[in-house]
Amino acid sequence: MPLSSKEERRAMSMLRPYTSEWVKQTFGHLTEPQVKAIPLIKKGENVLISSPTGTGKTLAAFLGLIDELYAMGESERLEEKIYVLYISPLRALNNDIKRNLSEPLEGIRKVAREKFGIELPELKVSVRTGDTPQSERQAMVRKPPHFLITTPESLSIILVAPKFRERLKGVKWVVVDEIHEMATSKRGSSLSLMLERLEWLVGRPVQRIGLSATIAPLNAVARFLGGYGDDGKPRKVRIVDARFNKPFDIKVIVPVENLIESSSEELNEGIYRTIADLVLKHRSTLIFTNTRSATERVVYKLKTILKDSPMVNIDDIGAHHSSLSRDIRLDVEEKLKKGELKVVVSSTSLELGIDIGYIDLVLLLSSPKSVSRLLQRVGRAGHRLSEVSKGRIIVVDRDDLVECSVLAKAAVDRKIDRASIPMKPLDVLAQQIVGMSLENKWKVEDAYRIIKRAYPYHNLTEEEFEDVLKYLGGSDKSLEGANVYRKIWYDPLEGTFGRKKGARMIFYLNQGTIPDEAKLRVYLKGRLYIGDLDEGFVQILSPGDIFVLGGKTYRFIRLSGSKVYVESAEGQRPTVPSWYSEMLPLAFDSALLVGKFRRRVAELLEDNGMDADKVSEEIAKETGLEVNAAREAVEYIKEQYLFTGGVVASDKTIHIEIYDDARGRNLIFHSLFGRRANDALSRAYAYAISESMGIPVRVTVSDNAFMLTLTGRPEIKANQLIKSVTSRSIEEQLRRAVINTEMFRRRFRHCAQRAFMILRNYKGWERSPHKMQLSAQTILEVLKDDPSNIVLRETLREVMEDYMDLKAAKTVLKWIENKKLRVVTTPPSDLPSPFSHHIIAIGYQDIVLMEDKKKLLHSLHEMVMRKLKEKADLLTSLKTETSVANGDVGEPIP
Repeated sequence: MPLSSKEERRAMSMLRPYTSEWVKQTFGHLTEPQVKAIPLIKKGENVLISSPTGTGKTLAAFLGLIDELYAMGESERLEEKIYVLYISPLRALNNDIKRNLSEPLEGIRKVAREKFGIELPELKVSVRTGDTPQSERQAMVRKPPHFLITTPESLSIILVAPKFRERLKGVKWVVVDEIHEMATSKRGSSLSLMLERLEWLVGRPVQRIGLSATIAPLNAVARFLGGYGDDGKPRKVRIVDARFNKPFDIKVIVPVENLIESSSEELNEGIYRTIADLVLKHRSTLIFTNTRSATERVVYKLKTILKDSPMVNIDDIGAHHSSLSRDIRLDVEEKLKKGELKVVVSSTSLELGIDIGYIDLVLLLSSPKSVSRLLQRVGRAGHRLSEVSKGRIIVVDRDDLVECSVLAKAAVDRKIDRASIPMKPLDVLAQQIVGMSLENKWKVEDAYRIIKRAYPYHNLTEEEFEDVLKYLGGSDKSLEGANVYRKIWYDPLEGTFGRKKGARMIFYLNQGTIPDEAKLRVYLKGRLYIGDLDEGFVQILSPGDIFVLGGKTYRFIRLSGSKVYVESAEGQRPTVPSWYSEMLPLAFDSALLVGKFRRRVAELLEDNGMDADKVSEEIAKETGLEVNAAREAVEYIKEQYLFTGGVVASDKTIHIEIYDDARGRNLIFHSLFGRRANDALSRAYAYAISESMGIPVRVTVSDNAFMLTLTGRPEIKANQLIKSVTSRSIEEQLRRAVINTEMFRRRFRHCAQRAFMILRNYKGWERSPHKMQLSAQTILEVLKDDPSNIVLRETLREVMEDYMDLKAAKTVLKWIENKKLRVVTTPPSDLPSPFSHHIIAIGYQDIVLMEDKKKLLHSLHEMVMRKLKEKADLLTSLKTETSVANGDVGEPIP
């Protein structure tokens, strides 16, 4: 945007002369987010700024505030108090911001002194996190900074710290960074309540500024930032939408000539050869994988391949993920900033706006699972506004090719999937009420009014609020037998509540929303210790599930406390891959786009006489794919079409395929709604079958399908099964299906921790996750007949709404009921259709079984192609004899 533009001149005119001069000297001009945001901020409006990395949104927020504070300094109105509270989800980001603030603060002072003869006061910046030494914390109380940088967890502490709390009364502005990341988690629920408590403490409106990467819908995020007034209406928040003002160059790469015919060795070689070639052609490359284990594998493989290259020192290849120590992560970040690393491989930990300097290229190994994540990741390249963000997605199989092609096209078309904000999490509310009780004695009606101002709690009923107060006030005496005692005093007759003795220390030592995860020890035959499993993985296991550990297969029997008991299942195929708990789910909106793409290809094939070459050229034009890559996707869908007699699951069609194998009867629902929605649907249908037929049902779930496996070959009437789960019945069916699962037990512990039902720290003693889980199971036994308990209710809500997607599942069922979505069933077959191969082979995606998986897929594909040839030969023969051949849509292949 040139300096002569009217909008920019207006924005610059609202800044002090020395501030605008510093901008001209340093940058030459303002960026679009800055041009649009600065006037709004200077006018005192709440503002949400959404734009990609490298577009200057952080400075857009701070420049107007720095200018205001220097103006106050000029007129000698600047006091020694906290004016600006900056909150971010990452401690590393906080240190970045402190460093990045020093440039404008020092630069503007220098320009004011040297060009305008004005000596401005020094604006002080401090960081307050869990890492801040005690001496620095005390210094902040004595001499508060003008800018305080913190995290939600540290804000929770200082809001109730008697001395520090007083220092927050002068806050005029709150800046919430990476708000897209916080709004979609319980950290955001907690923060929304703390912002309302802060405003109540200050005693006047606090101007709110939110900084967000590319996200949708912006209206919902703006309401999350602004909250509601006492009139029940959302506070006004102005949105600066600059999500698409940075150029992107995104392409999909197929690393081998034929994805289905290539062996695992050829595929791996193709993937790493492609990565190595791209790395050598660029100065710096950031590679994203979807799991921590994949990150380690890629780093190891790259170091092996590039060790003899004169262009790369293998010490310049680094890994960055959440399981690495903080020191290692900081070292990688620092080297990246200095341009000392050639390649960094990350899972999700570098998606957020940590300053990592200049990146030439972002590589994604396999699908990022959502358009917004794709844009966030690729946005890390070309860190300046004028530079193109260059991203390449390397696909690993045909489903991945279809999915990545759709996401890349959606990114170009600016179709961003909608973020989901948790609503009314009662465990977080309980924790915040304990925090409020430490401040003073509250009237229930006053506290309720403040809580309802927060966006996630705007629809909280008086009954729900009272239930939380009763729980915290110890009204359920049965819990005392499990050592759960009241955390506040609550007088329902007087309508007040307040601090209970000892609650302050409990709050300090146990607050926060991020649960402690544990490693669980695995025992064979009850005695032999064979290794460890992540708690997140164990929670998805059901008795009988088969998984891989240390290259061998085991059958899950049961969990007792922190011990996992298994038996050998050597030679049997895994039913759950070991990376499953880490795997990112495909977003619902993105899954629908994948379905729409399948339908488009099928329609083009019908319109063009099944001419794959002609359709491939059209799809290449529409998606920007290379023609050869487009042909792979088209051939894949064509095979499905021919195999099923014209049934292609899409955004308008669910295909139920019945496939019989040695394990029994498999009902494969080809349902393109993403893993979270499919998880909810699959469990509800499995529950319906179990209830009606009295038989166990094993569930396998993916983004594009789910499979229900039944022992033997029982007759299933698909129409009755579909009718057995409705948009009205699914919530209760799902509740019954999940309440006795390992997932529910683990998540109950997490919710119980947040609600202070289970304490991580008490009187100086820290309890391990294992001991807390034992306590959780004891409490669950007490509560199993009390569905009204708020922690039990919240655990169910979290499982069904946050982990799964009950809302999307209900939408799908309504579409079926309203005939907007057709359900087509094909008769039983002993050969699975091409689209079902991925879910049948899902256990083989463990890296130790990659070769087996490829062999299985290749074998299945060969059988499909033989069947298609037989059918084609038969049709040719019939034509010769009768000159006519007719087939019904949905008719299975003989």
